[in-house]
Amino acid sequence: MLKMEHLRKNYGTFLLDCSLEILPGRITGLIGQNGAGKSTTFKAALGLITPDSGNICILGKNIQDLGAKEKQDLGVVLSDSGFSGYLTIKDIIPVLDSLYEKFDKAFFQDQIRKFGLPDNKKIKEFSTGMKAKLKVIVAVSHNARLLILDEPTAGLDVVARDELLEMLRDFMEKDEDRAILISSHISGDLETLCDDVYMIHEGKIILHEETDVLLSDYALLKADERQYVAMDKQYILRTKKESFGFSCLTNQKQYYMENYPKLAIEKGTIDGVITMMIRGDMV
Repeated sequence: MLKMEHLRKNYGTFLLDCSLEILPGRITGLIGQNGAGKSTTFKAALGLITPDSGNICILGKNIQDLGAKEKQDLGVVLSDSGFSGYLTIKDIIPVLDSLYEKFDKAFFQDQIRKFGLPDNKKIKEFSTGMKAKLKVIVAVSHNARLLILDEPTAGLDVVARDELLEMLRDFMEKDEDRAILISSHISGDLETLCDDVYMIHEGKIILHEETDVLLSDYALLKADERQYVAMDKQYILRTKKESFGFSCLTNQKQYYMENYPKLAIEKGTIDGVITMMIRGDMV
C-alpha cells in the first residue's frame, strides 16, 4: 500500500532518512516526539514535499506516477489542513460529491449526526475537536483504500476519541485490502488500534515492532548496582542510570523473568519504550 525506501529530505537543521512499509489489512502507527519527523514523513508520502533522494511507492505506483483517479483511493488528515472556515457542512457535501466518485453521502451524513456536528454552522466557529471529527469523517466517507492520518484525535475528549477509533476499526473491517498509517501523541490510542508501530526520532526510524509483541515481550527491568553487574545483557536494548541503580529495556521479558526472579520487571508500554529508546544508552 505504501513503501518508503531511504527517503531523505534535508532542511539543514533537520534530516529525514526514513524507510517504512504499510501492508494491506493492517493499521500501522508512527510514533515519536514533536519534531521527530512524523509530519514530514506524511507530507512526503503524499507528494506534498519533494525528497532529495529515495523511493516512494503508493498504491502500487511510484509517487510521481500517481494520477487523479488513484488519489481518490487516499483518505487524508493532516494537522495543518482543512476546509475554508466560511463554509458549512451543507456547503462541502456537494464539493465532496463532485470530488470523489465513491463518496457515500448517506454514510457521511449519518456520521455527522452521530458526532453531533451542526451542518449549518460555519466551520470557523467549530471547536478544535469538532474540526478534528469532520476531517476524519471526510477521510473515511469515500471508500478509500489507504488512510494517512496525522494526529487525527488531537483535540478530542476521551469519549469522542473512542468513537473515532471505533470508526477506523469499522473502516478496516469492511475491506481486508484497506490500510491505515496513523500518528498520535496519545499512546493508548495506538496500543489498542495498531497492528504494528514505527518509532521515529530525529528523522530516523529507530524501532519497528508488532504492537502485540511490544506489549507482551518488551519490559523495563529495574536493577540495583549489584544486579546490573551480574545481569546477562545480551537482550538489553537500552539502559539508563537511575538513583536506585539502572533501568533496562529488553525485548525478552520472559528470559529475565525466568533467570532473574528477584528483578523488578515492569510490563512494556509504548510510552515506556519511547522514553528508553530516546533517553537510554546502548549497552
